[in-house]
Amino acid sequence: MIARWFGRNAGQDAAVEAAALRSDRFRQAREGDWQRLDAIVTRIEGGRLRKLSDDDLLALPALYRTVVSSLAIARETSLDQALISYLEGLARRAWFAVYGPREGLGAWLARFFRGGWSAAVRELGRDLLIALAVMVLGTVVGWLLVSSNPDWFYSLMGGMGDDVRVPGATREALRHTLFGQQDQNGLSMFAAFLFSNNAQVSLFAFALGFAFGVPSVLLLIHNTAGLGALLWLYHGQGLTLDLIGWLAIHGTTELFAILLAGAAGIHIGRAMAFPGDLPVLTAAAVAGRRAAQVMVGVVLMLVLAALLEGFGRQLIYSTTTRLIIGGTMLALWNAYFFAYRPARARVSN
Repeated sequence: MIARWFGRNAGQDAAVEAAALRSDRFRQAREGDWQRLDAIVTRIEGGRLRKLSDDDLLALPALYRTVVSSLAIARETSLDQALISYLEGLARRAWFAVYGPREGLGAWLARFFRGGWSAAVRELGRDLLIALAVMVLGTVVGWLLVSSNPDWFYSLMGGMGDDVRVPGATREALRHTLFGQQDQNGLSMFAAFLFSNNAQVSLFAFALGFAFGVPSVLLLIHNTAGLGALLWLYHGQGLTLDLIGWLAIHGTTELFAILLAGAAGIHIGRAMAFPGDLPVLTAAAVAGRRAAQVMVGVVLMLVLAALLEGFGRQLIYSTTTRLIIGGTMLALWNAYFFAYRPARARVSN
Protein backbone atom coordinates (compact mmCIF):
# COMPACT_ATOMS: atom_id res chain seq x y z
CA MET A 1 0.00 0.00 0.00
CA ILE A 2 2.77 2.46 0.92
CA ALA A 3 4.60 1.66 -2.35
CA ARG A 4 1.45 2.50 -4.31
CA TRP A 5 1.19 5.87 -2.55
CA PHE A 6 4.61 6.82 -3.99
CA GLY A 7 3.79 5.57 -7.50
CA ARG A 8 5.88 2.39 -7.38
CA ASN A 9 5.00 -1.31 -7.26
CA ALA A 10 6.83 -4.53 -6.55
CA GLY A 11 7.48 -5.18 -10.23
CA GLN A 12 9.30 -1.89 -10.65
CA ASP A 13 11.41 -2.51 -7.55
CA ALA A 14 12.37 -5.90 -8.90
CA ALA A 15 13.40 -4.37 -12.24
CA VAL A 16 15.58 -1.79 -10.50
CA GLU A 17 17.22 -4.44 -8.35
CA ALA A 18 17.86 -6.63 -11.40
CA ALA A 19 19.43 -3.73 -13.31
CA ALA A 20 21.66 -2.90 -10.35
CA LEU A 21 22.69 -6.56 -10.08
CA ARG A 22 23.54 -6.71 -13.80
CA SER A 23 25.59 -3.53 -13.48
CA ASP A 24 27.49 -4.88 -10.45
CA ARG A 25 28.25 -8.19 -12.19
CA PHE A 26 29.31 -6.38 -15.34
CA ARG A 27 31.64 -4.13 -13.36
CA GLN A 28 33.14 -6.96 -11.29
CA ALA A 29 33.95 -9.03 -14.37
CA ARG A 30 35.86 -6.21 -16.09
CA GLU A 31 36.86 -3.72 -13.42
CA GLY A 32 40.38 -5.10 -13.12
CA ASP A 33 41.15 -4.26 -16.75
CA TRP A 34 39.60 -0.80 -16.39
CA GLN A 35 41.66 0.00 -13.32
CA ARG A 36 44.85 -1.20 -14.99
CA LEU A 37 44.14 0.94 -18.06
CA ASP A 38 43.31 3.92 -15.85
CA ALA A 39 46.64 3.56 -14.05
CA ILE A 40 48.59 3.30 -17.33
CA VAL A 41 46.87 6.32 -18.87
CA THR A 42 47.39 8.36 -15.69
CA ARG A 43 51.12 7.69 -15.84
CA ILE A 44 51.27 8.65 -19.50
CA GLU A 45 49.34 11.86 -18.83
CA GLY A 46 51.75 12.69 -16.03
CA GLY A 47 54.76 12.33 -18.33
CA ARG A 48 55.97 9.14 -16.63
CA LEU A 49 56.07 7.00 -19.75
CA ARG A 50 59.53 5.65 -18.95
CA LYS A 51 58.24 4.15 -15.71
CA LEU A 52 55.81 1.91 -17.54
CA SER A 53 56.79 -1.72 -17.92
CA ASP A 54 56.99 -3.43 -21.30
CA ASP A 55 53.98 -5.55 -20.34
CA ASP A 56 51.87 -2.44 -19.69
CA LEU A 57 52.87 -0.84 -22.99
CA LEU A 58 52.07 -4.02 -24.91
CA ALA A 59 48.75 -4.39 -23.09
CA LEU A 60 47.66 -0.76 -23.68
CA PRO A 61 45.98 -1.27 -27.13
CA ALA A 62 44.17 -4.42 -25.95
CA LEU A 63 42.97 -2.74 -22.77
CA TYR A 64 41.73 0.23 -24.81
CA ARG A 65 39.70 -2.08 -27.05
CA THR A 66 38.31 -3.81 -23.96
CA VAL A 67 37.07 -0.50 -22.55
CA VAL A 68 35.51 0.50 -25.87
CA SER A 69 33.75 -2.87 -26.04
CA SER A 70 32.56 -2.50 -22.46
CA LEU A 71 31.23 0.96 -23.21
CA ALA A 72 29.27 -0.33 -26.19
CA ILE A 73 27.72 -3.11 -24.11
CA ALA A 74 26.89 -0.70 -21.27
CA ARG A 75 25.11 1.64 -23.64
CA GLU A 76 23.23 -1.16 -25.41
CA THR A 77 21.99 -2.79 -22.21
CA SER A 78 21.18 0.54 -20.53
CA LEU A 79 23.37 0.07 -17.49
CA ASP A 80 23.56 2.83 -14.88
CA GLN A 81 24.59 6.27 -16.15
CA ALA A 82 27.46 6.66 -13.71
CA LEU A 83 29.18 3.57 -15.13
CA ILE A 84 28.63 4.76 -18.72
CA SER A 85 30.08 8.20 -17.90
CA TYR A 86 33.14 6.61 -16.29
CA LEU A 87 33.77 4.38 -19.31
CA GLU A 88 33.31 7.30 -21.73
CA GLY A 89 35.89 9.36 -19.91
CA LEU A 90 38.34 6.46 -19.68
CA ALA A 91 37.92 5.58 -23.36
CA ARG A 92 38.50 9.20 -24.38
CA ARG A 93 41.68 9.47 -22.31
CA ALA A 94 42.95 6.11 -23.55
CA TRP A 95 42.34 7.11 -27.18
CA PHE A 96 44.75 10.03 -26.81
CA ALA A 97 47.29 7.73 -25.18
CA VAL A 98 47.06 5.18 -28.01
CA TYR A 99 46.40 7.32 -31.08
CA GLY A 100 47.12 10.89 -30.00
CA PRO A 101 50.11 12.97 -31.18
CA ARG A 102 53.49 11.90 -29.89
CA GLU A 103 55.10 15.34 -29.98
CA GLY A 104 54.26 18.89 -28.99
CA LEU A 105 53.81 21.88 -31.24
CA GLY A 106 57.39 23.03 -30.74
CA ALA A 107 58.83 19.65 -31.71
CA TRP A 108 56.54 19.45 -34.75
CA LEU A 109 57.56 22.93 -35.93
CA ALA A 110 61.23 22.09 -35.47
CA ARG A 111 60.84 18.93 -37.57
CA PHE A 112 58.75 20.84 -40.10
CA PHE A 113 61.37 23.51 -40.74
CA ARG A 114 64.36 21.19 -40.44
CA GLY A 115 63.37 19.19 -43.46
CA GLY A 116 59.75 18.06 -43.28
CA TRP A 117 58.46 20.95 -45.36
CA SER A 118 61.23 20.85 -47.96
CA ALA A 119 60.91 17.07 -48.28
CA ALA A 120 57.16 17.42 -48.86
CA VAL A 121 57.80 20.02 -51.57
CA ARG A 122 60.29 17.75 -53.33
CA GLU A 123 57.69 14.98 -53.31
CA LEU A 124 55.64 17.17 -55.65
CA GLY A 125 58.48 17.25 -58.22
CA ARG A 126 56.52 16.51 -61.39
CA ASP A 127 53.59 18.64 -60.23
CA LEU A 128 55.93 21.59 -59.60
CA LEU A 129 57.14 21.39 -63.20
CA ILE A 130 53.56 21.26 -64.46
CA ALA A 131 52.55 24.25 -62.33
CA LEU A 132 55.62 26.23 -63.43
CA ALA A 133 54.90 25.52 -67.10
CA VAL A 134 51.27 26.57 -66.62
CA MET A 135 52.30 29.85 -64.95
CA VAL A 136 54.74 30.67 -67.75
CA LEU A 137 52.06 29.83 -70.30
CA GLY A 138 49.55 32.06 -68.50
CA THR A 139 51.98 34.98 -68.52
CA VAL A 140 52.60 34.58 -72.25
CA VAL A 141 48.88 34.28 -72.97
CA GLY A 142 48.11 37.43 -71.00
CA TRP A 143 50.79 39.37 -72.86
CA LEU A 144 49.56 38.16 -76.27
CA LEU A 145 45.91 38.90 -75.47
CA VAL A 146 46.43 42.52 -74.45
CA SER A 147 48.94 43.16 -77.22
CA SER A 148 46.34 42.08 -79.77
CA ASN A 149 43.48 43.93 -78.07
CA PRO A 150 44.13 46.31 -75.10
CA ASP A 151 40.54 45.86 -73.92
CA TRP A 152 41.62 42.48 -72.61
CA PHE A 153 43.60 44.34 -69.95
CA TYR A 154 40.43 45.33 -68.09
CA SER A 155 39.12 41.76 -68.18
CA LEU A 156 42.34 40.28 -66.87
CA MET A 157 43.14 42.88 -64.23
CA GLY A 158 39.59 43.65 -63.13
CA GLY A 159 38.35 46.95 -61.81
CA MET A 160 40.87 48.87 -59.70
CA GLY A 161 38.98 52.13 -59.23
CA ASP A 162 40.81 55.24 -60.36
CA ASP A 163 44.16 53.49 -60.76
CA VAL A 164 46.30 54.98 -63.54
CA ARG A 165 47.69 51.58 -64.55
CA VAL A 166 45.64 51.26 -67.70
CA PRO A 167 46.43 51.16 -71.41
CA GLY A 168 47.29 54.62 -72.68
CA ALA A 169 48.87 55.80 -69.42
CA THR A 170 51.94 58.01 -69.83
CA ARG A 171 55.42 56.93 -68.86
CA GLU A 172 55.54 59.52 -66.10
CA ALA A 173 52.27 58.28 -64.61
CA LEU A 174 53.36 54.64 -64.66
CA ARG A 175 56.81 55.42 -63.31
CA HIS A 176 55.28 57.44 -60.49
CA THR A 177 53.36 54.33 -59.37
CA LEU A 178 56.66 52.51 -58.96
CA PHE A 179 58.65 55.26 -57.27
CA GLY A 180 55.95 57.46 -55.75
CA GLN A 181 55.73 58.43 -52.10
CA GLN A 182 54.77 55.71 -49.64
CA ASP A 183 51.72 57.63 -48.40
CA GLN A 184 50.01 57.56 -51.78
CA ASN A 185 46.74 55.70 -51.72
CA GLY A 186 47.16 54.24 -55.20
CA LEU A 187 50.36 52.41 -54.30
CA SER A 188 48.94 50.94 -51.11
CA MET A 189 45.65 49.97 -52.73
CA PHE A 190 47.32 48.21 -55.64
CA ALA A 191 49.74 46.39 -53.33
CA ALA A 192 46.83 45.22 -51.18
CA PHE A 193 44.96 44.16 -54.30
CA LEU A 194 47.88 42.04 -55.51
CA PHE A 195 48.40 40.34 -52.15
CA SER A 196 44.70 39.64 -51.59
CA ASN A 197 44.31 38.26 -55.08
CA ASN A 198 47.38 36.03 -54.86
CA ALA A 199 46.42 34.72 -51.43
CA GLN A 200 42.98 33.74 -52.72
CA VAL A 201 44.47 32.09 -55.79
CA SER A 202 46.84 30.06 -53.61
CA LEU A 203 44.12 28.76 -51.33
CA PHE A 204 41.65 28.01 -54.12
CA ALA A 205 44.29 26.35 -56.30
CA PHE A 206 44.88 23.89 -53.47
CA ALA A 207 41.29 23.47 -52.31
CA LEU A 208 39.94 22.76 -55.81
CA GLY A 209 42.60 20.22 -56.66
CA PHE A 210 40.18 17.37 -55.94
CA ALA A 211 38.47 18.09 -59.31
CA PHE A 212 41.36 16.30 -61.03
CA GLY A 213 43.48 19.47 -60.82
CA VAL A 214 41.63 21.25 -63.64
CA PRO A 215 40.47 24.27 -61.58
CA SER A 216 43.99 24.60 -60.16
CA VAL A 217 45.45 24.85 -63.67
CA LEU A 218 42.81 27.36 -64.76
CA LEU A 219 43.41 29.55 -61.71
CA LEU A 220 47.15 29.59 -62.34
CA ILE A 221 46.61 30.58 -65.97
CA HIS A 222 44.16 33.34 -65.11
CA ASN A 223 46.33 34.78 -62.34
CA THR A 224 49.54 34.85 -64.35
CA ALA A 225 47.69 36.19 -67.39
CA GLY A 226 47.15 39.33 -65.31
CA LEU A 227 50.88 39.43 -64.67
CA GLY A 228 51.50 39.17 -68.41
CA ALA A 229 49.10 42.04 -69.03
CA LEU A 230 50.89 44.19 -66.46
CA LEU A 231 54.28 43.40 -67.97
CA TRP A 232 52.96 44.39 -71.41
CA LEU A 233 51.67 47.71 -70.07
CA TYR A 234 54.96 48.74 -68.48
CA HIS A 235 57.06 47.31 -71.29
CA GLY A 236 55.32 49.68 -73.68
CA GLN A 237 56.79 52.60 -71.73
CA GLY A 238 60.24 51.08 -71.26
CA LEU A 239 59.69 50.29 -67.57
CA THR A 240 59.87 46.49 -67.68
CA LEU A 241 62.91 46.16 -65.41
CA ASP A 242 61.57 48.74 -62.97
CA LEU A 243 58.28 46.85 -62.73
CA ILE A 244 60.08 43.55 -62.16
CA GLY A 245 62.09 45.18 -59.39
CA TRP A 246 58.92 46.64 -57.86
CA LEU A 247 57.34 43.19 -57.85
CA ALA A 248 60.47 41.24 -56.93
CA ILE A 249 60.78 42.21 -53.27
CA HIS A 250 57.66 40.32 -52.33
CA GLY A 251 56.84 38.69 -55.66
CA THR A 252 59.56 36.05 -55.62
CA THR A 253 58.12 34.78 -52.32
CA GLU A 254 54.47 35.28 -53.23
CA LEU A 255 54.70 33.76 -56.70
CA PHE A 256 56.69 30.86 -55.28
CA ALA A 257 53.86 30.32 -52.80
CA ILE A 258 51.35 30.31 -55.66
CA LEU A 259 53.54 27.81 -57.50
CA LEU A 260 53.58 25.49 -54.48
CA ALA A 261 49.82 25.84 -53.92
CA GLY A 262 49.09 25.11 -57.57
CA ALA A 263 51.42 22.12 -57.50
CA ALA A 264 49.69 20.86 -54.33
CA GLY A 265 46.29 21.07 -56.03
CA ILE A 266 47.59 19.38 -59.18
CA HIS A 267 49.20 16.69 -57.02
CA ILE A 268 45.85 15.78 -55.48
CA GLY A 269 44.09 15.90 -58.84
CA ARG A 270 46.73 13.75 -60.51
CA ALA A 271 46.55 11.20 -57.67
CA MET A 272 42.80 10.91 -58.20
CA ALA A 273 43.08 10.66 -61.99
CA PHE A 274 45.97 8.18 -61.88
CA PRO A 275 45.78 6.35 -58.53
CA GLY A 276 47.93 3.44 -59.69
CA ASP A 277 47.45 0.30 -57.59
CA LEU A 278 45.69 2.19 -54.79
CA PRO A 279 41.96 2.87 -54.54
CA VAL A 280 41.09 6.39 -55.64
CA LEU A 281 40.14 7.60 -52.16
CA THR A 282 43.28 6.12 -50.62
CA ALA A 283 45.51 7.71 -53.25
CA ALA A 284 43.75 11.06 -52.75
CA ALA A 285 44.16 10.81 -48.96
CA VAL A 286 47.90 10.12 -49.20
CA ALA A 287 48.40 12.96 -51.68
CA GLY A 288 46.18 15.24 -49.58
CA ARG A 289 48.26 14.76 -46.44
CA ARG A 290 51.46 15.56 -48.32
CA ALA A 291 49.90 18.57 -50.05
CA ALA A 292 48.44 19.84 -46.77
CA GLN A 293 51.91 19.94 -45.23
CA VAL A 294 53.11 21.99 -48.20
CA MET A 295 50.17 24.36 -47.74
CA VAL A 296 51.10 25.03 -44.11
CA GLY A 297 54.35 26.43 -45.46
CA VAL A 298 52.53 28.32 -48.21
CA VAL A 299 50.53 30.22 -45.60
CA LEU A 300 53.77 31.19 -43.85
CA MET A 301 55.26 32.30 -47.16
CA LEU A 302 52.24 34.51 -47.85
CA VAL A 303 52.61 36.12 -44.42
CA LEU A 304 56.29 36.77 -45.10
CA ALA A 305 55.44 38.17 -48.53
CA ALA A 306 52.98 40.57 -46.89
CA LEU A 307 55.71 41.80 -44.55
CA LEU A 308 58.15 42.27 -47.40
CA GLU A 309 55.47 44.10 -49.35
CA GLY A 310 54.43 46.29 -46.46
CA PHE A 311 57.92 47.40 -45.49
CA GLY A 312 60.59 46.61 -48.05
CA ARG A 313 58.89 47.57 -51.27
CA GLN A 314 57.27 50.67 -49.85
CA LEU A 315 60.51 52.01 -48.37
CA ILE A 316 63.07 51.06 -51.03
CA TYR A 317 63.09 53.09 -54.26
CA SER A 318 66.13 51.67 -56.02
CA THR A 319 65.38 49.12 -58.73
CA THR A 320 68.78 47.52 -58.25
CA THR A 321 68.24 47.09 -54.53
CA ARG A 322 64.77 45.72 -55.11
CA LEU A 323 66.13 43.17 -57.58
CA ILE A 324 68.87 42.14 -55.16
CA ILE A 325 66.37 41.57 -52.35
CA GLY A 326 63.97 39.67 -54.60
CA GLY A 327 66.76 37.61 -56.11
CA THR A 328 68.15 36.79 -52.69
CA MET A 329 64.76 35.58 -51.48
CA LEU A 330 64.36 33.43 -54.59
CA ALA A 331 67.81 31.91 -54.08
CA LEU A 332 67.05 31.19 -50.42
CA TRP A 333 63.78 29.45 -51.24
CA ASN A 334 65.42 27.30 -53.92
CA ALA A 335 68.30 26.42 -51.60
CA TYR A 336 65.92 25.44 -48.80
CA PHE A 337 63.58 23.36 -50.95
CA PHE A 338 66.03 21.66 -53.29
CA ALA A 339 69.53 21.82 -51.77
CA TYR A 340 68.85 21.52 -48.03
CA ARG A 341 68.33 17.81 -47.37
CA PRO A 342 68.87 16.73 -43.76
CA ALA A 343 69.54 13.02 -43.41
CA ARG A 344 66.59 12.49 -41.05
CA ALA A 345 64.07 14.64 -42.90
CA ARG A 346 60.88 12.81 -43.63
CA VAL A 347 57.37 13.63 -44.79
CA SER A 348 54.52 13.21 -42.32
CA ASN A 349 51.73 11.14 -43.81
